Amino acid sequence: MQLETPTFVSHLECSMTGKVYEADRVHGLSEAGRPLLVRYDLEELGRSITKTALRERRGHGFWRYREFLPVRRAANVVSLGEVITPLIALDRLGQQRGRLLVKDEGRLPTGSFKARGLALAVAMAKELGLKHLAMPTNGNAGAAMAAYASHAGLRSTVFAPADTPEINLREIAAQGADVYRVNGLINDCGKIVGEGKDKTGWFDLSTLKEPYRIEGKKTMGLELAEQLGWKLPDVIFYPTGGGTGLIGMWKAFQELAEIGWIGGKRPRMVAVQATGCAPIVKAWEDGVEHAPLWENAHTVAAGIRVPVAVGDFLILRAVRESGGFAMALDDDVIMEARDRCAREEGLLLCPEGAATLAAYERSLREGLVKPTDKAILFNCATGLKYPLPEATASLDRTKPIDYSQF
Repeated sequence: MQLETPTFVSHLECSMTGKVYEADRVHGLSEAGRPLLVRYDLEELGRSITKTALRERRGHGFWRYREFLPVRRAANVVSLGEVITPLIALDRLGQQRGRLLVKDEGRLPTGSFKARGLALAVAMAKELGLKHLAMPTNGNAGAAMAAYASHAGLRSTVFAPADTPEINLREIAAQGADVYRVNGLINDCGKIVGEGKDKTGWFDLSTLKEPYRIEGKKTMGLELAEQLGWKLPDVIFYPTGGGTGLIGMWKAFQELAEIGWIGGKRPRMVAVQATGCAPIVKAWEDGVEHAPLWENAHTVAAGIRVPVAVGDFLILRAVRESGGFAMALDDDVIMEARDRCAREEGLLLCPEGAATLAAYERSLREGLVKPTDKAILFNCATGLKYPLPEATASLDRTKPIDYSQF
């Protein structure tokens, strides 16, 4: 980012009441206790940039969409070498060639899509003069905050459930954050962060409790639209915990439509969860707008083990407005899909990403999607961060080798 670029933020808005809040100020939740959404002067934004000019930009990953983002000064951009994440066809597992694509977010810094939201949140924290950031995490978000905060010269503190994968905890600590194990779930960790705000002075960077992680996750929708020639897919399967990415993509599609870059077609948005923690699925099935706390949450897919989501109504609205649905999968089905994708396609999904593959395959069987639909699965992190099956076969080079076994 060598040149300053105009930013078109006009105000912030309560996602529930519509109340307007002033931009360029530190904000958490709205007075109604709901997420704030960043709003732009889209008419001016649309006049400032063309698809051709965007296509000619090189490098910078999702920061190339800077007109669509809230950071006003280039000096406050915090980058660790972001890339445009690839779309990978699963032609062996898909019903028709080229119709099933994985957007592999594991290629981003810190190995997950959390880099998008946390890069924007940390950049805005830097711009607004914050010094100490804190958040709860199931692993990947904490790693991203630690890395970007350290790169920006900010202090970070992270609280994680005690059974968070060890690699995640060590990654967070190695990248400069103070990390604490908590004998509870992510919502219990979130309570510690919230209660500590006044006592410590840290800023709560929890999912949807500040306005800018959505803007970072929004870039998934901008990027996907551009990769597909500004024609959106038929259906998107998204692993849903706090749901920031699903909400952000839906926001991106609305903004692109308003400036005339895409037409009226929208993908059906599918919220994918695990049967051991499926509050959004239950709320969708019950036809309600808010999802009560899911008791005794458990799943091997740690990233979607979120018992309660502050943006539940925004997730459910996007799913319903798009004509989509919500689906929960058993852990054994998720892990079987992960292992089969690695074995047959050579693509190692994280468990959360594997849940979307399992959901797609079940949706085909149940007639919820067609083989001809262009479907996008989001693999939210590199599978290398998670436990893998053991490889136990060995040979003794000092003894005769029985080559008939190969």
